Amino acid sequence: MEDGALSVLDSHLASLASALVPYRQAARKLSRWGHELARLLAGGGRLLTAGNGGSAAEAQHLTAELVGKLRDDRPALSAIALTAETSSLTAVSNDFGYDEVFARQVRAHGRAGDILLLLSTSGRSTNLLAAAEAGADCGLRVLGLTGPTPNPLAELCSDVLAVPSPDPQVVQELHLVSVHVLCEYVDLALPSLPAPARRAVPVGGLR
Repeated sequence: MEDGALSVLDSHLASLASALVPYRQAARKLSRWGHELARLLAGGGRLLTAGNGGSAAEAQHLTAELVGKLRDDRPALSAIALTAETSSLTAVSNDFGYDEVFARQVRAHGRAGDILLLLSTSGRSTNLLAAAEAGADCGLRVLGLTGPTPNPLAELCSDVLAVPSPDPQVVQELHLVSVHVLCEYVDLALPSLPAPARRAVPVGGLR
């Protein structure tokens, strides 16, 4: 039993290791995304995120780090995980169908210039494709964290970080790395922004 367990672990770690070198090349864009996101959030804009299953958890993880903090204390930043509001999720699913569960929330909360970040291992989830289209229609910049390209979601996004692994588990694990690194870049960028862009977030929300 122990040898079998080790073989499972070794196989998983080997898959992760094989994805790390190409991922490192793809993930260089996280610095640019972090600076862009810092300018948006510090200036009063908003990040919306969404995903399904494990990707939903990672979308919520990202917003928690921004509303709360990654390491050092700083002003709260406006980030909403569209996966987290269960009454809206169930109402929209019931009344409009599950394909609309994120798109309708994008149209409700998104404003031109905001960022919508969608997470998907396959890049084929129809509710995320609908959300990407809604985001573009509303003037949001749509970013994607996906598995290997080409995939339909990547084609709808303004920019995409595609994890080059055929294993969905490895893709999700490197998406989590991406979430932490992205937040790190946001925090590094905030102090360098000009004073107007670093205005404090008003008590009670942005809008």
